[in-house]
Amino acid sequence: MKFTRTLALAILLMTGTGSGAQLLPSVGDALDMSRGASEGRLGSVLGQADLDRLSPARLADRLMETRDARIRALLNQHSDRIELDDRREPARRGVILLIGAAATSVEALRKAGYGIENEFVEGLGLSVTRLAVPQGRSLARALKQVRSIAPEAQPSADNLYFPSGTAPKSMAAGAAHLAGGGFAKGRIAGLIDGGVARHPSLSGPIEQRGFARGSPRASAHGTAVASLISGTGIIQGAAPGAALLVADVYGDDPAGGGAFAIARALGWMAARGVDVTTVSLVGPDNPLLAGAIRLAKSKGVTVVAAVGNDGPAAPPAYPASYPEVIAVTGIDGRGRLLPEAGRARHIDFAAPGADMNAARSDGGKGRVRGTSFAAPLVAGRLLTTGSLKALRAEATHPGKADRRLGRGIICGRCRNLD
Repeated sequence: MKFTRTLALAILLMTGTGSGAQLLPSVGDALDMSRGASEGRLGSVLGQADLDRLSPARLADRLMETRDARIRALLNQHSDRIELDDRREPARRGVILLIGAAATSVEALRKAGYGIENEFVEGLGLSVTRLAVPQGRSLARALKQVRSIAPEAQPSADNLYFPSGTAPKSMAAGAAHLAGGGFAKGRIAGLIDGGVARHPSLSGPIEQRGFARGSPRASAHGTAVASLISGTGIIQGAAPGAALLVADVYGDDPAGGGAFAIARALGWMAARGVDVTTVSLVGPDNPLLAGAIRLAKSKGVTVVAAVGNDGPAAPPAYPASYPEVIAVTGIDGRGRLLPEAGRARHIDFAAPGADMNAARSDGGKGRVRGTSFAAPLVAGRLLTTGSLKALRAEATHPGKADRRLGRGIICGRCRNLD
């Protein structure tokens, strides 16, 4: 099975450049049991020996096999909630997102049997028409019909986005960090991921909001990423003690992590004045998500995203591939590019993504691996330095030039080693 990656407001939207048991079997965890192996879970399929032993070509094949198996498992387990769109990418079943549609087209779609629900993404000023696909019609077939009925609009599936790293093992579930307030004037970091647990290292102001069923709910992945942004104590983040807004786009929903949830989360970030937002999630290109990121950027929100862990032969990862996004890849403890690191249409920076620790949801710390954990280090340093120019000046370079590392390595010693 091959998976491809493939009105001033309307103008802005339609133009633009284009281990052991894991705690919390929740959708937001990188080793989430209910969704099967997610982005970056190499442990059960590819171990460290495989990463070191396999040739680049064979490793690329194995990574793609892992990705395909992950998506097949997700479809098998949750076929009532998830299906493939016309590009063979996983998406929320029976939902089409439409932007820029004329009123006449919306009425024609209603007459064709589609359910119509108008949504407004606060903070972005973004109007979205959510279509409910008529019963018995596949998402792929419905998308083709919607394009025919509303040729002026941009329809898309509510595609799903997956965590891009292996979260640390925990022996017990942690409670969600629900404290809010205490946000003084100054720079604020955002995190769009799973929920974040209470942890001694997360001592700065944290506010969480849910954008999926059952959220906010603590997750191993979200907690680990959060600690690498603003952690203090046993885990030192790249911006220690920074105020953090957390958008949980997974909750306990098997179809969590969708494009619409991420767009709403970006709107919340923009409305709250967030400066830098980490998105350690990957998936396909999506018109709604692309438009939401352009709008967020226009309102001062810089998005930093991981390139994923499907290997260099995988299709370009999004949102990292959008030109408005800072794309981050990962290196190991010896400064080498992670062999499983995915690719984007551009690479801006590299940062540690292996041979390092992050917070566990049970209050401890543990090893992490994946580009998920490189992105928050870059985001934290960007928040601290205050500008992309200063961040570029901070980047270091290996002895031999390597274009795969973008403009260089950020936070090369930010590893929280034992």
